[in-house]
Order: sequence, then structure tokens, then C-alpha cells
Amino acid sequence: MTAVLGVVIVLLLLGLVMQHRKSRHHSRQFTYIHDKLDQILSQHSQERLLVFSSSPELQTLLTDVNRLLDLNHEGIARRNKLQKSMRQMLANVSHDLKTPLTVVLGYVETLLQDDDMDAEERERLLRMIHRKAGEVITLMNTFFDLAKLESGDHELPLSRVEAGEVCRRNILAFYDILNAKGMDVAIEIPDEGCYIRGNNEALDRILSNLLSNAIRYGAAGGVLGLKLYSDTNTVNIEIWDRGKGITEDHQDKVFERLYTLEDSRNRVYQGSGLGLTITKRLTEQMNGKISLVSVPFVRTAFTVAFPRLKI
Repeated sequence: MTAVLGVVIVLLLLGLVMQHRKSRHHSRQFTYIHDKLDQILSQHSQERLLVFSSSPELQTLLTDVNRLLDLNHEGIARRNKLQKSMRQMLANVSHDLKTPLTVVLGYVETLLQDDDMDAEERERLLRMIHRKAGEVITLMNTFFDLAKLESGDHELPLSRVEAGEVCRRNILAFYDILNAKGMDVAIEIPDEGCYIRGNNEALDRILSNLLSNAIRYGAAGGVLGLKLYSDTNTVNIEIWDRGKGITEDHQDKVFERLYTLEDSRNRVYQGSGLGLTITKRLTEQMNGKISLVSVPFVRTAFTVAFPRLKI
């Protein structure tokens, strides 16, 4: 009986020793996890926690912590990108507002200092001041428009819209400009109606932006095309030209806010770099998508696609 009791005591002691060693091992592991996690967060590094453990509970905890680290890394990347975008935007806004305002101030100083200026020259300068002031107002309104679109507070009222009618109306609005530039026009609009659930004013602005873009940057190609086509589920409007186009490494950037590459087609508004950004936001608010395919001096095409509304 005494021998059995001794064996039991020995086993209990061994169990306590092993439990103590296991507890110390887990304690060291948790200390390492704490220190390593603190280092990763303080240094904003891209590391993940790696701990070898036979404990399923600890492995589950590590998996969850690493998932949170991945989310944190993504958040940091988005924040850094946003901060860079905001700095670039502020620089561009300052430049784009400064340029016409500097011209206005120069004209005003000329008017104030030259008392002997003849009436014709004075009127010319006043007209220039008026035009430049108009550019500033247009630029500011464009920024406000984009701010409203991106805030999510500006919802477009949607109704049944016949896309062919909108296409005809917009291409006719640019007839004089196209004629003056000597550009040929290739129009493909089917006789049967192509209906979408959209907003007439927003669709007008989308097409106006894309047509202006094609004329401004595609005039060298000598032709502008507008094609409306549909399939079972989608109505597509394609506007294309054969101008200098957009190289492949810049095609994914042209819809970014204030993308200001000198060769970018994104500067629909003088100096704003917001034309294609607004176009994309308006398209998305009508449940559509916009895409770009460009081979310089061969064919550059912007296509907006909307869900087809069954008659």
C-alpha cells in the first residue's frame, strides 16, 4: 500500500513539474508574441507572427492575429495612398487656381496703372478678366461636383432613358467643333431603342466629357467614332479615336483624381484633371462600368456599359 502511494505521489509530482514547464514554455511564447506584435505595430512593418506550437488554441489565436495584421497592413497602405493623393491634389488645386488668378491680377494692375489706356484696349482686358474669372468658377464647381459624388450624399434620380436619343443629341452638339477641326465622324446607332435605367443629365455629362476628350487628344487621327450597341443584358456606348492614345502603363491611372501626367487625356477641364474621374463616378452611380482600350495612333476607345432595361 505504501509503495502504491509512493508511486502515485511520484506521478503527481512529475505531472506538476511537466505542467509547470509547459506553463513556463507558454509564458515565454506569449511574451515573445507580445514583444513581436508591439515591434510590428510600432515599426509599421509587413511581418507576420510565426510561432511553432503544438497547442491548437494558440495556433488558432495566431491565425486570427495574423488576419488582423493583414487588415492593418492594408489599411496603412490605403492611408498612405490617400495621403499622397491628397498632397498631390492640394498642389494641383493651388496651381490650377493660381494660374488664372495671377493673370487676372496682372490685367487689373495694368488697368489701374494706365490711366491713358484707350477704350478698346480697356474693354479687351476686361473681357479677358471676365473669361479667366469664369475659368476659376468652373474649376471650383468641378471640384464641388466631385466632392458631392464621392461623399455618397448625392443620389441621382434614375428613370427610363433611351440611350440612342442621348447619343444623337450629344454628337450633334459637337458638330461645329468636329467640322472646324476637319474630323470625320463614324456613327453607329441602331434604329431600335436601347433603354437603360439612368439619368439624362448625368449621361449627357458623361458623353460630353468623353467626346471632348476624344476631340482634344484624338484630333490628329482625323476621325471620331461613336458606337451604340447592346446584348441581352447590357447597353454599351463606345467613343473612339485614332489619336496619340494612352500607353499601357498609364491606362489604369487616367480615372484617378487629378491625374496630371502631361500626356494624360484626363484633363478634360483645363487644369483640373477631373473629367474622367467625374465620368467614372457618374457611370457607377447609374450601376454602370467604364473601360479603356488604347493602342496609340491605332484606336483608343472608352466604353461605358449599363444594365439593359427590358422594354
